[in-house]
Amino acid sequence: MERPMERRTLTADRDGERMDAFLARSLPDLTRSAAQRLLERGEVTRDGRPVRKNDRTCAGQELEVALPEPEPVEIIPQDIPLDVVYEDGDVIVVNKPVGMVVHPAPGHPDGTLVNALLYHCGTSLSGINGELRPGIVHRIDRDTSGLIIAAKNDRAHLALAEQLQDHTLARVYEAVAVGGFREDTGTVDAPIGRHPVDRKKMAIDRQHGRPAVTHWSVLGRYPGYTHLECRLETGRTHQIRVHMASIGHPLLGDTVYGAKKPWPGLAGQCLHARRLKFIHPSTGQPVELECPLPDWFERVLRQIDK
Repeated sequence: MERPMERRTLTADRDGERMDAFLARSLPDLTRSAAQRLLERGEVTRDGRPVRKNDRTCAGQELEVALPEPEPVEIIPQDIPLDVVYEDGDVIVVNKPVGMVVHPAPGHPDGTLVNALLYHCGTSLSGINGELRPGIVHRIDRDTSGLIIAAKNDRAHLALAEQLQDHTLARVYEAVAVGGFREDTGTVDAPIGRHPVDRKKMAIDRQHGRPAVTHWSVLGRYPGYTHLECRLETGRTHQIRVHMASIGHPLLGDTVYGAKKPWPGLAGQCLHARRLKFIHPSTGQPVELECPLPDWFERVLRQIDK
């Protein structure tokens, strides 16, 4: 039995871009390798003819893409404690701890936030992102703590996804960066794409990257370190980590984009999703939520203050 296909029309916005790169950039849930498989199977067409893998884009051309629906995957609900900050019939907001993966992936088949949400919410989660990511509207890294919102129905999911696009879903983080800043505030406006060599990493890519903007302000200055507030205008993978590293201030404990040795007592980067603001999908009223800095973050501030 053939899997059902979802068909999308994409319009190229630049000349000469690799077709797999354009697909991966235009469809955030699609990896470069998955895009290559679609091209190899003839699922990407232009004027009814399959596009070849080595073809390049031309600005303004329209491409038809056939995306297979996610294959059924059995994800087991697990009774994992959740720090629920807000919940109603449309959304649930959780304060995610460091070390918890958001959704199942290779190497992390269970113990994820999705497993916990399925146990907590039962069947009342949005199905828009497929079986692997029910309800998930946005993601935060495994070793980043803090607020993450999930949708309990498709209507709420679509409304929140629109807010991500128009920036009315606001996310504010706190971080500790290496080094001192001359200014009290600033903005990093630099497009982000996959690293050209290490596909597990992201990098500044001014030619093919997706737009990314991070606004930062200084909360505290310490010898050799700075306590920052970072407000996301966009939501690219590893955005704050890549942007801070790009201006010479990698996050403390970030062994991917900064120092190769971990900071004692830290599982990864010193980054916490502190505040979340969104328009409620049913009431239309703004909802503002905040969670305190975790103990490990407070401990880091005490350590660097010595």
